[in-house]
Amino acid sequence: MIPYAELPFPRTDAALNALRFAAGIEAPAIFNHSLRTYLYGRAAGERRGLRPGRDYDDELLFLGCVLHDAGLSDEGNGDQRFDLDGADLAANFLTEMGMPPDRVEVVWDAIALHLCFDLAQRKRPEIALVSAGAGLDLGDDDPPVLPPGYADRVHAALPRLHAAAVLHDTIVGQARAKPHKAPPFSMPGELLRQRTGQRWPTWRELNEAGPWNDYAGLPPTTGPDTVRG
Repeated sequence: MIPYAELPFPRTDAALNALRFAAGIEAPAIFNHSLRTYLYGRAAGERRGLRPGRDYDDELLFLGCVLHDAGLSDEGNGDQRFDLDGADLAANFLTEMGMPPDRVEVVWDAIALHLCFDLAQRKRPEIALVSAGAGLDLGDDDPPVLPPGYADRVHAALPRLHAAAVLHDTIVGQARAKPHKAPPFSMPGELLRQRTGQRWPTWRELNEAGPWNDYAGLPPTTGPDTVRG
């Protein structure tokens, strides 16, 4: 039986294998979020006049979406930010399936860049629409992109299961166990800071801790606030 036969997912071997792989390693709320990311990413593409098979490779978009949070699984929980861990896990999985390196690279980029919306939007549609779809599933639909009633139909098939809360707690949980996965000024770092109340260092403090002594001997009245740190 083909899983989710009622939903318009690509039915290639790679897509079905990735679907099963993600379902086997991710929490249900994160898995459903990943599938909604694809449906919303396609909707965002349609709003931009992009059509699968004509303007982008639908299989690559699906692979990027369904695997974009693989780093939030036990299998994907390495020593990098979760987006990079997930990109590496996905690339290894697809490579082991025999996918050509140029296609694997597109999926890696889509996952690694999905938190960097402005940057992802400058890339090819398979990358841009992963970031757009993930944002839409977390409520970033202003101005409206999704057709009226579309989200209700998607949620009926793929319940939210408190997705935002589960994503937040999983990111923070990984970061509390491995603080280097949430460096200052990153999205995981900000979520960890909000949870723990820890203070981030200023620009000046970061540089004064480095080896170059750029602030040594600097007159206190020199330059604007950006120079004083």
